[in-house]
Amino acid sequence: MREIKLSVVNENKDYRIDTDFWTKEPKKNPNLQYIKIKDCLLKSQYGISVSMNEDGIGYPIYRMNEIHNMMCDFSVSKYADISEIEKKKFILKDRDVLFNRTNSFEWVGRTGIFYEQEGVDFIFASYLVRFVPNEDIILPEYLTTYLNTKYGIWDLKRRARQSINQTNINPEEVKETFIPLLNKNIQLKIKECFDSSKQTLIQSSQLYAEAEELLLENLGLKNFQVACNPFNIKSLKESFLQTGRLDAEFYQVVYERLEEHIRQYPQGFQRLGEICRLKDQNYTPEDDQEYSYIELSNIGHTGEITGCIQSLGKDLPSRARRKIQTGDVVVSSIEGSLQSCAVVTPEYHNALCSTGFYVVSSEHINSETLLVLFKSPLIQQILKKNCSGTILTAINKKEFLNIPLPVICPKTQTQIAEYLQKSQALRRQAAELLAEAKNSVEHEIENIQLNQINAGGGKS
Repeated sequence: MREIKLSVVNENKDYRIDTDFWTKEPKKNPNLQYIKIKDCLLKSQYGISVSMNEDGIGYPIYRMNEIHNMMCDFSVSKYADISEIEKKKFILKDRDVLFNRTNSFEWVGRTGIFYEQEGVDFIFASYLVRFVPNEDIILPEYLTTYLNTKYGIWDLKRRARQSINQTNINPEEVKETFIPLLNKNIQLKIKECFDSSKQTLIQSSQLYAEAEELLLENLGLKNFQVACNPFNIKSLKESFLQTGRLDAEFYQVVYERLEEHIRQYPQGFQRLGEICRLKDQNYTPEDDQEYSYIELSNIGHTGEITGCIQSLGKDLPSRARRKIQTGDVVVSSIEGSLQSCAVVTPEYHNALCSTGFYVVSSEHINSETLLVLFKSPLIQQILKKNCSGTILTAINKKEFLNIPLPVICPKTQTQIAEYLQKSQALRRQAAELLAEAKNSVEHEIENIQLNQINAGGGKS
């Protein structure tokens, strides 16, 4: 129990009277100097609220699910068609820090650093906030790392406001959070970890791109373009009576041409349900057993699982009903997240995943090739074609199992697997570098008094 005077409550920007906020106030290390985040920022800014598209029209835009492991993904799946004036206001600059202010309780507060890419301008959506640190005080890499440490997360979570389906953190309250001022040399070592990790991730992404290029060359799709009419005429017998679909999008000529290309593949093709095993049986978690749970936001842009939620079975959401094994491929069924596909690696063996995924495996196509296939523009288009629904647009089981898949030759499959295995090894290396950065910050906060005694120094 803790008693707080009304005068103290009134000093808080949002007049917080909720119990968690006051009873979970973090303790400061008396041997460290602390400063409010707002006092070490040059700028903070909400992202833009605007409609988005998947057709590449406008500028690529970051959303809340494109920050993984303290870094912004190198590519995004949505675009926003905005004016030049708006672009100048919301364009991201190298080493900007993005903070996720609204999401589920587990993911609100997710923070990552953005690195610019030559020739590409990125903007950011309204559920994100941009922080620009004053580097004379703290480096962006250190701010990002601290907000991802157990100390930063603890302070952020106590400020979160939960409702039925959404959790929010007011960025103004984030700026009221105290951050310890670690020695600049320590901050520079954190930056070195990020720089090395970034270069390793670039190499990893290049290997994935080579695997995808190899697949597209094998399929004859490297420079494939569909020149077709923007309309298609179908009789009732050819359309609704055969497919049960009346939406015009389903009958676009581009989809017909792509499926015809697969059917003419020299090595042959088979329906997904014939060449893959679909694991769609429900698993009921034990109430008092702890599980690793994977959802859409845990999937990185090159098909890696970036993390999971650790939770008792009784606390898991009702959609946590698929048990996965090493080598399985998880494929998002939700339009807008169809690129969220991943190979299950050994550390996630027997984890649970959301029913928003289809879980597949095959004796004829290795896991790595299946992944690159599902993420390829070819299959992504066909997945998109088969999505239906109103409130939540998704691809149903029947349509999913009916997707045609080319039977890739074993030699090409082996080459693709080698590329992806090397890519995944580099990703693990990059993750270890960032884990080292986070651990070193926590270590410094916890052991600064001992360090000072050994060094004969004073406060940092």
